[in-house]
Amino acid sequence: MSFDVETYSDIRGEVRKLCVEFPAEYWRGLDREDAYPQKFVSTLTKEGWLAALIPEEYGGSGLPLSAAAAILEEIQLSGCNGAACHAQMYIMGALLRHGSDAQKEAYLPSIASGELRLQAFGVTEPTSGTDTSSIKTFARRDGDIYIVNGQKVWTSRAEHSDLMLLLARTTPKGQVQKRTDGLSVFILDMREAKENGLTISPIKTMMNHSTTEVFFEDVRVPAKNLVGEEGKGFRYILSGMNAERILIGAECIGDAKWFIDKASAYAKERVVFSRPIGQNQGIQFPLAKAYASMRAAELMVYHAAEMFEAGKNIGAEANMAKMLAADASWEAANACLQTHGGYGFAEEYDVERKFRETRLYQVAPISTNLVLSYLAEHVLGLPRSF
Repeated sequence: MSFDVETYSDIRGEVRKLCVEFPAEYWRGLDREDAYPQKFVSTLTKEGWLAALIPEEYGGSGLPLSAAAAILEEIQLSGCNGAACHAQMYIMGALLRHGSDAQKEAYLPSIASGELRLQAFGVTEPTSGTDTSSIKTFARRDGDIYIVNGQKVWTSRAEHSDLMLLLARTTPKGQVQKRTDGLSVFILDMREAKENGLTISPIKTMMNHSTTEVFFEDVRVPAKNLVGEEGKGFRYILSGMNAERILIGAECIGDAKWFIDKASAYAKERVVFSRPIGQNQGIQFPLAKAYASMRAAELMVYHAAEMFEAGKNIGAEANMAKMLAADASWEAANACLQTHGGYGFAEEYDVERKFRETRLYQVAPISTNLVLSYLAEHVLGLPRSF
């Protein structure tokens, strides 16, 4: 492996400078109002960071996935929240790898410039959860259009995106040989769809995540917006899902570093019984253990990114990277909250906000139990459990 903590040091430095413009007060205010960080996302877009993976010929930077991971890690380490915009990076893979030249020409330059936002990923449904092959949203071909009916849930940023990458059935599940066949990917222009059968309903959650339910009632999608071949969509989104897990893993590493730095600084300053609490092993050991866990997970995340860039099969590595990083951030979050004691629950310290935000990644984009099931079956060769 070639990764070390100085990898992409120039990029990391520039991202840190940008994040200084969005201090803790900015995020606290948004959190109180459940508001979307428009200014933060617009600034990231203007500076080109959200176009990191778009090839230079389309106005992007043409950087590899590991660079995108470094960008998102630094955002989290700076106390900001990349969840408002990280989807643009991992959704991009399906369009870059499987989209037609016409689709790339039509969308990528505008996404790179910020004229268009590709932030919504329509996959999960209320009845299927992470059983993607059981989704029911259906796209019926009618000449040069598809007519879509169905429902998606946990479709984050749908209210703040112009485009959605949509996964829908195009062949009924009972008519396919493999359960993952018959799924297709579309680029949905939500600006038009909102006036023609698309309804977006916000879901209030324990953290400010801008997530929604989306309903499709005879929504028309031009056939030219089909990505790749009809019925092959599950394979197309797999690479995007692997990229998502790596990038979420990088965000968790950034969170873990933030928690460890925050707790260590507080432990040096907080004096109880005439001594800094950081002198007590009851404070030291959980933080030291969290640091060791973070470093191990960090290596896994960037190893998985390198394998992704080399075009290797990384199902196991992407899943392990996400799980280990999420575990590390959660361990660090608990240690940080415990170090702060009662003050950890106070808004002004920002620990409780970050605590809520990082807890999500034990569940999404894939739960820890499903990662373990995948490893048991596909790596250890144990019988499939479901």
